[in-house]
Amino acid sequence: MTNGITENRGGTLMRRAACIGVYLCFQSAAANPSLAGAPPEDSIAPVPASAAPAGTAELAWQQRPGATIPLDLPFRDESGRSVTLRDLQRGKPTILILAYYRCPQLCNLVLNGVLEAMRGLPLRLGDDFDIVTVSFDAREGSEIAAAKKANYVASLARPGAERYWHFLTGDESSIAALTRDVGFRYRFDSRNDRFDHASGIIVLTPEGVVSRYLFGIRFLPRDLRLALVEASGGRVGGITEQLLMLCFDYDADRGRYGFAVLSAVRLASAVTVAGLAGAVVVAWRRERRRTRSLAQH
Repeated sequence: MTNGITENRGGTLMRRAACIGVYLCFQSAAANPSLAGAPPEDSIAPVPASAAPAGTAELAWQQRPGATIPLDLPFRDESGRSVTLRDLQRGKPTILILAYYRCPQLCNLVLNGVLEAMRGLPLRLGDDFDIVTVSFDAREGSEIAAAKKANYVASLARPGAERYWHFLTGDESSIAALTRDVGFRYRFDSRNDRFDHASGIIVLTPEGVVSRYLFGIRFLPRDLRLALVEASGGRVGGITEQLLMLCFDYDADRGRYGFAVLSAVRLASAVTVAGLAGAVVVAWRRERRRTRSLAQH
């Protein structure tokens, strides 16, 4: 992340070049940068949770399908009104998003990913499901939640969306209890005044039971629809393979990227080389078969 830091032109080019390799192998562009001030995606590096570098594996989700979230924890909605998650339950499945509103990178991409998925979703917000976004930064209040909500509701441009997409804030105890029970882990980076965390969303049954986790920053409408239909019937999914989407820093003083992105780039390069080698072998074999066929005729 480069929050509050100005990079030189060379550093910017290095950042972009490094991430081209990462995204060729792992994920294509995921969110519309014009939405809600989303940052460039070249600062997010996806790596398999099982191969996460030291110091980042602890941020992987602890999946708890079948767990019931604490519905009576006190929060505040975007208007400053005290609410509980039970107050927001309407007998419909819920998409739960954990995202702090001042996050300069990953949280915006997750929110934008949900927004984009809804545009291709045959189910409708309000009629078929609700969304609850909860900030895990206890310093944030209802004013910033209201601004965030206004931005996303305007981008969605669907009548009545403001009644069914909630943006909540809360104190440390409520946040800790909710994140613990759904297995979301994060840590505060005091040096950069930010939170380190992974990305994903949770689909809840109408009773507030964790039905399924969807990881990353892109959520296919088909996958989201199936998860919501599954949750609406009270069904609980299993453990999902997760890719960790982690923010990383360019260290201007040392002139290099953090370990997480370097590992991802190295892995991406290896996968790319292997893929190219495989393509060459396949093409060579096809050419040999074609030559033999022509010789026989």
